Amino acid sequence: MKRIGIFYHPLKEAACVLAREVTEYLRNRRLAVWLVSAWDWERGKQQVDGTDLVLSIGGDGSILRAAQAVVPRPIPLVGVNLGRLGFMTELSVSETLEKLPLLLDGQGSVDERSLLLAEFQTAAASEPRKFYALNDVVVARGGTARLVNIDASINGERLTTYRADGAVLATATGCTGYSLAAGGPILHPQSSDFVLVPILPHLSYGYPMVLPPTSVCKLALGMPTPGILSIDGHISMDLACGDTVTVKHSPDTVKFLRIHDTPFYGSLEQRLKGKQPDNAR
Repeated sequence: MKRIGIFYHPLKEAACVLAREVTEYLRNRRLAVWLVSAWDWERGKQQVDGTDLVLSIGGDGSILRAAQAVVPRPIPLVGVNLGRLGFMTELSVSETLEKLPLLLDGQGSVDERSLLLAEFQTAAASEPRKFYALNDVVVARGGTARLVNIDASINGERLTTYRADGAVLATATGCTGYSLAAGGPILHPQSSDFVLVPILPHLSYGYPMVLPPTSVCKLALGMPTPGILSIDGHISMDLACGDTVTVKHSPDTVKFLRIHDTPFYGSLEQRLKGKQPDNAR
């Protein structure tokens, strides 16, 4: 490895301190390093070409921003956890400088995760805007405390009209987040399936669904209430009535570099309680 990128949580002093320490360590190894706030991931996106590894220092939210900068390039990510859950992170703060040399020397394994590709179409635009989602795509009500009407179809066949606070389409990686809170299932993180979950449906179809990767799901916002579109919890756009969001499995993936052999099912309860698995401390 010759070029390393670092995203860090700008509001956590411990993340800023560790980012500086890691930068100094890498430069002492004569590696090229660039450093960007995770909140400024779009600027980081301009620097990822030619990068061999990206470190994210913060929590799952910082990783989601780093992933947006990396995709669709096959650059591996390593997350250092300063957050609460750390479902996607790999290292604790205390072990970062101990384990990092092993990763730089080619040890570890690649954990490949599925992405969703969302196409956002408005009446005013001739072409849809495209977004990748590592966690989830959410169509929901905006600032008004009123239900929205969402016409849902799968593979061109009408499913239902959700009268609800919204609907979540989540990857296997994202199904332990907002989707889980809305009553969705947990998938193994390496599954290529994704889930469709209504948010607080009122007198309408309320069942979560697991969709195979061949599925194409279209959500159209009906009258009369406008809403919002959220990608991975940090990219948000207003939705007008009649706007559509079409979501499908992406051929691209996100690659995480792992040094721990942490069993998913064996560590799931600990992670859901906000605890790091024993072998990742």
